[in-house]
Amino acid sequence: MSVDIPVIILAGGLGTRLAEETETKPKPMVRIGSKPILWHLMGIYASQGFKTFLIATGYKHEIIDTWIHKNNAEGSWGFECDVQSVFTGTNTQTSGRIRKVIDIHSARRFMLTYGDGLANVDLNLLLNFHLNHGKIATVTSVRPPARFGHIESSNGLVTHFGEKNQVNVGWINGGFFVIESQIVEYLTNDEIPFEQDPMSQLVAKGQLMTSQHQGFWQPMDTLREKMLLTSMASTESPPWKI
Repeated sequence: MSVDIPVIILAGGLGTRLAEETETKPKPMVRIGSKPILWHLMGIYASQGFKTFLIATGYKHEIIDTWIHKNNAEGSWGFECDVQSVFTGTNTQTSGRIRKVIDIHSARRFMLTYGDGLANVDLNLLLNFHLNHGKIATVTSVRPPARFGHIESSNGLVTHFGEKNQVNVGWINGGFFVIESQIVEYLTNDEIPFEQDPMSQLVAKGQLMTSQHQGFWQPMDTLREKMLLTSMASTESPPWKI
């Protein structure tokens, strides 16, 4: 399926919790196997028909710029795509990055995601859900991955030790959005993260819907998670591929 909706990928943050890797490169350029996580993320979209990418850069943007130029020149992406980087400021928050990309593009609707997490989200199902409800924004909600040993006990006796049942831990922002261009009305302060006041305002106005994703989802916030994704990338069919 070919879908003429551009994909904004937020790729400008510092990635401080991965300092071992991000001292020399922006977080989306951290390699998962032989390719940056940004490439894997683009592959998720491209495989489902979304092939126009607007990479919102900031911290060490020149590294992403060089990478994009090289792959465009060599035609070495490995999938059909049209990729453009948009420098959105070194210290700009996510609200400003989104607004600055929308301001220079004529599209009325965008896919939107962060440059540091992978999932097997059905993007066309997400888009259809968004189109059917007619609101300004849709966010994918996911179950958070268990990071610690979960303990259940009775009178001091441990009755269960292991991962918490994900059904019992609620839903969080999974980072795969569909947004209408009029969302810029909520993005009036470049110094405020999109996830704070703008999303709260969308909720207050009844303009934010969510699509629950029950499948694979994994962020890359720590070195441990980077190693986990790297081990998955080495398999014949990584779990983020549909």
